[in-house]
Amino acid sequence: MECPFLQEARKHEHTGLANPDSFPNRDIKVSEQFLEDHEDLLIATARGLTKAAFDAPGAVDAEVRDALDAMIRTYRTLQSGVYYETRPESVPANQVYRSLQEALQKFRETEAEDVGMRRSRDTDVLGVLVFLQHLELDRNNGRPRGRAFLDFLWSYFGEGQGAAPAPRMSSLILP
Repeated sequence: MECPFLQEARKHEHTGLANPDSFPNRDIKVSEQFLEDHEDLLIATARGLTKAAFDAPGAVDAEVRDALDAMIRTYRTLQSGVYYETRPESVPANQVYRSLQEALQKFRETEAEDVGMRRSRDTDVLGVLVFLQHLELDRNNGRPRGRAFLDFLWSYFGEGQGAAPAPRMSSLILP
C-alpha cells in the first residue's frame, strides 16, 4: 500500500483548474445530461481504467493519458465506418489500453445480455473516454512520473476505497 500521508498531500497539491480551451477533442460535447444518461457506462469505464492502471507495472498518469488518447483515436475511426486500432507505444500504456478495451467489451456484452441489446453505442463510449481524458488533464499534477490522477480514480472507483496500492514495478533490472 502507498503511504497515506503521500495520498493526503496529493489531494492538496492540485494547482487549480486546467484551461478547458487547451483540451483535445473539444468537438465532442460531453454534457452533464450525457453523463447522467450513461452513468453505468461511465462507472464501468472508470473502474476498468482504474483496475487496468493499477494492474500495469509501472503505470503512471502519462501512460493512462496515452492509453486514453489511443482509445479515443480508435473510436473516432469507428465513427467513419473504418476499424483502425491505434495502440500506445509504451508497454504500460499498451497494457492499460488492452485491459480497458477488455473491460469495455465485457460491459457491453453484459449490457446486451441484461437488456437484450446493446444500449451503449460507440459514440457513447467515445464521449465517456473524452470525459475521462479531460478529467485526467484537469487532475494531472504535471510531474513526469505523477500519479495524482490515478489516486483520484482510486478514491472514487477503487476496490474498497482504501489506500491505493503501491505501483507495481517491472521486474526488469536496468543498470
